Amino acid sequence: MPRLALLLAAALALSACAGDGRTPLLVYSPHGKEMLRAYEEAFEAEHPTVDVQWIDLGSQEVYDRIAGERANPQASVWWGAPQTLFMQAAADSLLEPFTPSWASAVPASAKDPQGRWYGTYLTPEGVLFNTDAVAEAEVPADWDALLDDRWRDRLLIRSPLESGTMRTIWGALILRQPTVEDGYRWLAQLDQNTKGYAANPTQLYLRIARGEADLTLWNLPDTYLQAQDYPFGFHAPTSGTPVLVDAVGIPAGAPQPELAREFIEFVTTTDALVRQAADFHRIPARTDVPADRLPGWMGEGTYTPMDLDWDRLATEGPQWMQVWDEQIKGRGAEYLAENGG
Repeated sequence: MPRLALLLAAALALSACAGDGRTPLLVYSPHGKEMLRAYEEAFEAEHPTVDVQWIDLGSQEVYDRIAGERANPQASVWWGAPQTLFMQAAADSLLEPFTPSWASAVPASAKDPQGRWYGTYLTPEGVLFNTDAVAEAEVPADWDALLDDRWRDRLLIRSPLESGTMRTIWGALILRQPTVEDGYRWLAQLDQNTKGYAANPTQLYLRIARGEADLTLWNLPDTYLQAQDYPFGFHAPTSGTPVLVDAVGIPAGAPQPELAREFIEFVTTTDALVRQAADFHRIPARTDVPADRLPGWMGEGTYTPMDLDWDRLATEGPQWMQVWDEQIKGRGAEYLAENGG
């Protein structure tokens, strides 16, 4: 969504609630309208003097927006993005420290040491496929199988520049190679099999459901959620999949910081996490949620986590994405010809 449109959306959201006497609470999130609407209604039911407003954006778009609003913060809550973006935001002094009641139940690897962000969900990445077009036994078993000629023009990819999910996948695919340059060449080969790049998740889902392409790289929770309406399946690559920590935080200088903490507590209670697991396929990052209250598919063996250097992905990832965007996207064959592919 263009920046001007986003600014107008925020202005309209705030002005709409200014006239009814309720206190506005603006949430930026990539969690999708179904989940955001559910918690808007639930929070307002218990806090009738509050008007929850939300803007559904890609993770990178949320970060860019918060960074652009540094001098005049608009959102009170940033709910959802890979930990790499929260790490970058913390380093850029964009987040306010806070301590949720469940802070000790999150592993050290899933929270900021200074309390500027905390993990809420674990999000495995892998292959989303159209079950009407590809039998499960034919889905590429591992990442390198995606480079086979049989998948030429059968891949459709969400544009990584706006997507924290795709930036994480791209970074992981680079890091699994011996060098960054080898990673670029791998992505260039994948580009040759890619039919196109979808501007947003809605386009991605619709185009794959219509049969314009058969496969994409995406995350497990969204795949399962969309499978309620579309013929989608998910496969976790056998050698391991990146499992990002989806986090929550409060922008520095945010309006209504106390109310922001109340909202975060509300959407992260044990009961809320159990509901999110059942209804929205979110895997809790907290270690104190009883396993017997979670769906069976969240048990061990569903996927193998990939060992990743998250600090390196956070710091070097933006440069990798710039190279991909400027030199590889849509020019994979040319890149390989010029760089020893």
